[in-house]
Amino acid sequence: MSEQEDIETAKRVLRAAAAERRRGAAPLLTAAGAAARDRFLAAVEVPSGAAVSGYWPLEDEFDPRPLLRHLHGQGHPVGLPVVVGRGQPLLFRRWDPGMELVRGNFKVMTPPADAAEIVPRLLLVPLLAFDRAGFRLGYGGGFYDRTLAKLRAGGDALAVGVAFAMQEVPAVPRDDTDQPLDWIVTEREATRISRQPSAFRRQPNTAGAALPADS
Repeated sequence: MSEQEDIETAKRVLRAAAAERRRGAAPLLTAAGAAARDRFLAAVEVPSGAAVSGYWPLEDEFDPRPLLRHLHGQGHPVGLPVVVGRGQPLLFRRWDPGMELVRGNFKVMTPPADAAEIVPRLLLVPLLAFDRAGFRLGYGGGFYDRTLAKLRAGGDALAVGVAFAMQEVPAVPRDDTDQPLDWIVTEREATRISRQPSAFRRQPNTAGAALPADS
């Protein structure tokens, strides 16, 4: 078995275990989403008017909607992801509270096809597991890795993983195509992983934000 095959096998095994663990956290969804919103707002300053992307949670996925609604209310354009096709990066269509969503590929709820496209500068990213190095375990399609690679090649793009604290693992299996997160925000803390793009200025470490020292 090749090294790449070993990595893929390790990902599959962890993906199944992580999905089971996350299901156990489902009763905490509502409170955790609101707590993560507050952690994020205490730690990350989003440039005025910067476009933001999130996602509409499925089943036991961590719920970023409290934060999305707050950012929308602050004047940030908000987009939700659309799966164009296998092997393709995501595109994002503008979302407004109260909008009627439609079911897209992989059962993902998306804005209708006539909604305007946006290019996010800050992305709230779903995950099954994460580690302190900033790597995430997704669902295996590689959509966010391709999307982040494309956006980062074109300029500033901040990736914020949102999750339950119990989704942390010692190390996520990874290869050269896996894009790291810049922040991880849970109901317990906001942790900065890497230096933020220059347009994103940090606020002081407050309200449980865990900020590692600059290297």
